[in-house]
Amino acid sequence: MPLTMNREVFITAAVTGSGSTQDRSPHVPRSPQQIADSAIEAAKAGAAIVHCHVRDPETGAPSRDLKLYRELTDRIRDSDVDVVLNLTAGMGGDIVFGPTDAPFPVNAAATDMIGAAERVAHVAECLPEICTLDCGTMNFAEADYVMTNTPGMLRAMGKMMTDLGVKPEIEAFDTGHLWFAKELVKEGVLDSPALVQLCMGVPWGAPDDLNTFMAMVNNVPEDWTFSAFGLGRNQMAYTAASVLAGGNVRVGLEDNLWLDKGVLATNAQLVERSRGVIEGMGARVIGPNEVRDKLGLTKRAPV
Repeated sequence: MPLTMNREVFITAAVTGSGSTQDRSPHVPRSPQQIADSAIEAAKAGAAIVHCHVRDPETGAPSRDLKLYRELTDRIRDSDVDVVLNLTAGMGGDIVFGPTDAPFPVNAAATDMIGAAERVAHVAECLPEICTLDCGTMNFAEADYVMTNTPGMLRAMGKMMTDLGVKPEIEAFDTGHLWFAKELVKEGVLDSPALVQLCMGVPWGAPDDLNTFMAMVNNVPEDWTFSAFGLGRNQMAYTAASVLAGGNVRVGLEDNLWLDKGVLATNAQLVERSRGVIEGMGARVIGPNEVRDKLGLTKRAPV
């Protein structure tokens, strides 16, 4: 299909994630204050949306603690910087099986599998403008770990998000995830037009080659809005690829720790680099209010 470059681009900064990166860079924020400060600096650099997880402030391990989410969102909303808030809802679907010759019982200490209402509890508490919906089950790089999102679970979570007035950002790690997302819209679980994040290069989802990327793009309905990222060293290349394909951009320490070879990045530096790529292509980086208008979002006051 012929490409139609996006001339009005928004940047999402994914500021910390839930991966085991907390000890690989001093710039990966841990506490709610550090995550909020990093998100605010990313917004000042040009990010219209900040995508946030929370971590245990002491260990840096991923967390689902409602108090941490409450503190984080309050700090961002109470700042003098306007930004669209996007909270993860990907936690609570992790199954870690036992060894291959005895997968059951599962590894109870590492498994974190909870119900739909609990997975969305922090979204109901904090009411961000956007939250993520990982639209399928997937193997990650770890040998016995499965990110589990059944059709029933996704229907339940998607309905809760829609009823709360929070726009789901569909996280698509492969083409089948887009297929099911379209089914959720068809069923009325999600509103149309939908918002999609194309997640490229996450083992073992869609590889980050351009042929696969364009297969993903071509499976996004024309009236939907999509953004994309590439994991690791290809993060900036996917800034250009996504804009050229008609999409928007995600960068940040959740997906990539490096600014240059041997140079660890901050979130603000990654946003600044991405903004330079976008503007160098002749496109304009849009702000949070324009994103709200584009996506039909309502800014939430502190709750």
